[in-house]
Amino acid sequence: MMILSEFRGVNGIHNKTDSLKLYIRNMVSTRCKLAVKEELKRLGLHFIIVDLGVVDIMEDITPEQREQISIALLKSGLELMDDKKAMVIEKIKNVIIEMVRSANELPRKNFSEYLSERLNHSYPLMASLFTEIQGTTIEKFIISHKIERVKELIVYDELDLTEIAYKMYYSSVAHLSNQFKKVTGLTPSHFKKLNSKKRELMENVRDN
Repeated sequence: MMILSEFRGVNGIHNKTDSLKLYIRNMVSTRCKLAVKEELKRLGLHFIIVDLGVVDIMEDITPEQREQISIALLKSGLELMDDKKAMVIEKIKNVIIEMVRSANELPRKNFSEYLSERLNHSYPLMASLFTEIQGTTIEKFIISHKIERVKELIVYDELDLTEIAYKMYYSSVAHLSNQFKKVTGLTPSHFKKLNSKKRELMENVRDN
């Protein structure tokens, strides 16, 4: 794992309403999350969230505490990351999430071109850095978020699959269905049926 800290606040000043963010490389399992939580508790630190790759804590940490965290996680391959790298990764993620959530409102262009224009960085360099830090590719990260958005649109039941495919930049319904099944193990139609049955069951429980 690789860990770094970033202060959020005005002009670099950390205040009580902000949190200290710790970035952890290769934090890909529940075991890793538990290890981080236990170490923070042992040091008397209060965390807001412990997620894969990132931790928000309420307090500042001293160099000694940071070193203690590093030592405790050494068995998982912990090493300090460069802050600039982490900032680039966060920007990439934010742009991707924005791109997926607002797909139909943005220019219809290749995502690599869009990322390069938005962040003013070479896409191959961003892709290499993203894989190095996150342990996955930008393409897989985008696909994961696109499928989650497709799930939401299916549940909303306001668009048919043809409209969803166009909205989410798929070349066809078949392309959408194949990618959806590859990620979830279900076809969009099967997912919709399961969700409808779940909703009916919950309604019946409430009625009874």
